[in-house]
Amino acid sequence: MKIALTGDVMLGRSVDQFVIRNRSVRPAALWGDVLPIMLAADCRLANLECVISERGEEWRPQSKAFHFRAGPRAIEFLRAAKIDGVTLANNHVLDYGPDALLDCLTLLDRAGIKRTGAGATSEQALAPALFDLQDGRVAVVALTDNEPDWDVSRATPGVNFVDYNERGLLEPYRSRIAQALASVRRQADLVIVSAHVGPNWGAPSRAMQAAAHELIEMGADLYWGHSNHTPQGIELYKGKTILYSTGDFVDDYAIDRDERNDLSFLFVLDAERGRIARVTLHPTCIEDLGVRMADEQEWNFLARAMQAKCKAFGVAMVLEGRTGVIRVG
Repeated sequence: MKIALTGDVMLGRSVDQFVIRNRSVRPAALWGDVLPIMLAADCRLANLECVISERGEEWRPQSKAFHFRAGPRAIEFLRAAKIDGVTLANNHVLDYGPDALLDCLTLLDRAGIKRTGAGATSEQALAPALFDLQDGRVAVVALTDNEPDWDVSRATPGVNFVDYNERGLLEPYRSRIAQALASVRRQADLVIVSAHVGPNWGAPSRAMQAAAHELIEMGADLYWGHSNHTPQGIELYKGKTILYSTGDFVDDYAIDRDERNDLSFLFVLDAERGRIARVTLHPTCIEDLGVRMADEQEWNFLARAMQAKCKAFGVAMVLEGRTGVIRVG
């Protein structure tokens, strides 16, 4: 089975104002010529780095610089790409408070888009998104190290927050995640952990690597990282795959001309018999508040940068046409 993963999909601010709310824009147009590759997969997953709602007020505007919210029509744009599930454990899903988050959950549920990582209760936030595909069941669990004040509880809506250091996850988060993954492992053939962790720039820290390794040891088959604005290296650890950052996929952010945070990939996983066998990286570019396939010059930049980042983990990214390929195992 093929599973397509994006990095951060931010549909708020200018994307909301000029694309989502513009009735002359067809929802499929947001995804450009990347859409056929997405639709060819058996399952499509994205990190939704905004809240979808008309409700709420900005959370702590004096101290939080950026607040991302999209109107309800954003659901049509997710459906146009047949997004099967979104992860919500990140630092923007509560930008407009719990009322907006709960509204977003309702909108996603009505649209049949599964979600994980945030909820009205800790049980909801920890619950996996489950996808029954022809060749097996896939489970996704989501967590974040952003905004500790948003940590979910049994009585307060929030996100599945974790903390960690160079030895791995800290308590009580370690026990909570370990228990959740042990339960999920019994329910699914393939387990993906979505991790919105770390800073916006730079290679993964030793603490991030320790946390990723521990999550693999707890039962994850794939670590799907994001938060960093650029794609980072891929590591193969104990036969499992770690995508430290899948970068930005859709947003309206200012472009750093050295880092090129407008460039990333659509990551397509080939899974067989309960394991990831291959990861194919399709180069993408954010342009005009949407995404398109990268051109030759952009691909050359991405290929060189990603090969070097993977090499740092002892992993070779093979070039096949205008894609990168990681063979696992």
